[in-house]
Amino acid sequence: MIDEKILNNVELAIFKLRSLYNAYGYSQYKMSKFEEYDYYVKNKDFLISDRIITFTDTNGKLLALKPDVTLSIIKQVSESNSVQKLYYNENVYRVSGESHKFKEIMQTGLECVGKIGIYEICEVTALAIKSLECIDENYQLDISHAGFVQALLKEQGFEKETEEKVSEYISAKNSGGINKLLEKGEINETQAKIANALIVNYKNCAQVLEAVGEVGQEAKNAFDEFCRVLDCIGDLGKSENVNINFSLANNMSYYSGIVFKGYIQGIPTGVLSGGQYDKLMKKLKKDASAVGFAVYLDGFERHKLSNPEFDADVVLIKDASVSSAEILKTVEELSKNGESVLVLDKADSKIKSRRTVDALGREIK
Repeated sequence: MIDEKILNNVELAIFKLRSLYNAYGYSQYKMSKFEEYDYYVKNKDFLISDRIITFTDTNGKLLALKPDVTLSIIKQVSESNSVQKLYYNENVYRVSGESHKFKEIMQTGLECVGKIGIYEICEVTALAIKSLECIDENYQLDISHAGFVQALLKEQGFEKETEEKVSEYISAKNSGGINKLLEKGEINETQAKIANALIVNYKNCAQVLEAVGEVGQEAKNAFDEFCRVLDCIGDLGKSENVNINFSLANNMSYYSGIVFKGYIQGIPTGVLSGGQYDKLMKKLKKDASAVGFAVYLDGFERHKLSNPEFDADVVLIKDASVSSAEILKTVEELSKNGESVLVLDKADSKIKSRRTVDALGREIK
């Protein structure tokens, strides 16, 4: 039995997340520190940062210091009609969004690869929510569906350059930019209505349908799948902290279905990101679907995953007349019950404890 009190924030998060993924039958994946650079260059659009630490091996081959775990997993998984469920806990090396310098980032996550159906999509989405709950009860999951957004924009018949502008404005939630396109005559009123509808956040599917109106069959099929996932989340009682945010789908070119991003109070950037990435699987010539997510732990050092009321369960005040051996015996006896014991020379008002004892373990009032 692990005493969670001895773990720091990152260790506690990893422990909770690994326990969660194990409980759902996911097996741990371990990746090599070094992999072929060419593989990542060909798929750099999928990477959060396309800047990669490289070095030349003894045989002259250019290698990369692992910039991403998902790509490594896809490369290794075998094609089959079954579903492979893997989780990982790895350090990746990429440019930090805060410092803009290379940083070692602890990352935990999971991938579900193979013959993916609605259950697997619902399971991974539910696990994303549970992962956020493991970290902090004050969380938010923004969720979208790339297939729905892409089909809906395709139906509008945008010129390629115009569609790129519209997608950029949706991603930035820039309704002003969309309205300027309308004023200039680059888009019509119906197109502007759809684009602006994709900027607004929603709480349920009914609100979305009311905003976008009639949609074509391709968009309808994608939206029906999206609603089935949201219904599942609702049935599990997890809807309260979930927002429909279609702006997510426009800067994730490899995603084909569900897309989501998670936030927790106290950390300004997203701590969880993922979705269904069948387009990437197709590009890598894998006859399979895949859905997964990663939890980024590099910002957790300053975040309070737990807020302990006490610095120690017991504060023991030393006594010069009692030998060190006797004091150690007292500490050992007290800690047998799972209590943490802090030995001090004298009482300190800054230290919070459940109780204070003398060198022989007798309680001090």
